[in-house]
Amino acid sequence: MTVHLPTPDSPLKIGTRGSPLALAQAYETRERLMRAFDLPEDAFEIVVIKVTGDAIQDRPLKEIGGKGLFTREIEEDLLAGKIDIAVHSMKDMPTVQPDGLTLDTYLPREDVRDAFVSPQLSGIAELAPGAVVGTSSLRRRAQLLHRRPDLKVVEFRGNVQTRLKKLADGVAECTFLAAAGLNRLNMDDVPATPVATDDMLPAVAQGAIGIERRIADENTAGLLAAIHHTETGQRLAAERSFLLTLDGSCETPIAGLAELTGGNLHLRGEVLRPDGSDAIAGSRNGPVADGADMGRDLARELLSKAGDGFFDWH
Repeated sequence: MTVHLPTPDSPLKIGTRGSPLALAQAYETRERLMRAFDLPEDAFEIVVIKVTGDAIQDRPLKEIGGKGLFTREIEEDLLAGKIDIAVHSMKDMPTVQPDGLTLDTYLPREDVRDAFVSPQLSGIAELAPGAVVGTSSLRRRAQLLHRRPDLKVVEFRGNVQTRLKKLADGVAECTFLAAAGLNRLNMDDVPATPVATDDMLPAVAQGAIGIERRIADENTAGLLAAIHHTETGQRLAAERSFLLTLDGSCETPIAGLAELTGGNLHLRGEVLRPDGSDAIAGSRNGPVADGADMGRDLARELLSKAGDGFFDWH
């Protein structure tokens, strides 16, 4: 199939949230397409779309819905033809796409780790008993309280810049951010220390950028094929299968990470009670091609061990 390239007169419209990190991800997508097809910048149009998750900042995510909070309006515009592709942080993405849309393009994955952010301290072990930690992530909250039930965890919503200001204002002694976001924003000045994945298993798909399109738009599919990163896709197939089988959402503390060594895939997964009082972990090893099956199998094992009511709020 001949791929028709976008032009300044008929640009490819790239939909994104408006945060600095979301824009950085949209710019990276544009840059990769420009290089792949030797196109000028004005052959693309960045379209900023306001989403519910960004509009409502004064309430915890669990009170206003699940993962669609950061994608719904963008996907509506994609289905309506107002944009041609949508660029997403994959850890925000629901595991099932709306009818008519598909998610089959991933950029090379960034650092998957969480970063411990504090002006004075360099790690969890340095936190004094009763120290205040700020995070809006139920996963990080549960992992922290499982390890350190003495800590006090407070809600910490907002983009990277907002959270750093809260830290400077003394709302909490530390917070956690995705190392990938700090790297993509070139925020080398942030007092951040990466946390080993053995100490804090990251969110499913953390550090990965996904590009969504209309299933019927074969021309756009041809464009995106040129920038798809196969290894990231293989890792996310296992992780997102794990998440889908667990029926994970922003309201459920779930962590998962797939890593590749040659043709072998190693998948680790963890589910936690929301209050951190219990955690169940497991892993699978196998051929890359079996990644999705491994994700489902691991999820079923953890669900059987968890039993009814494991994820209920206390």
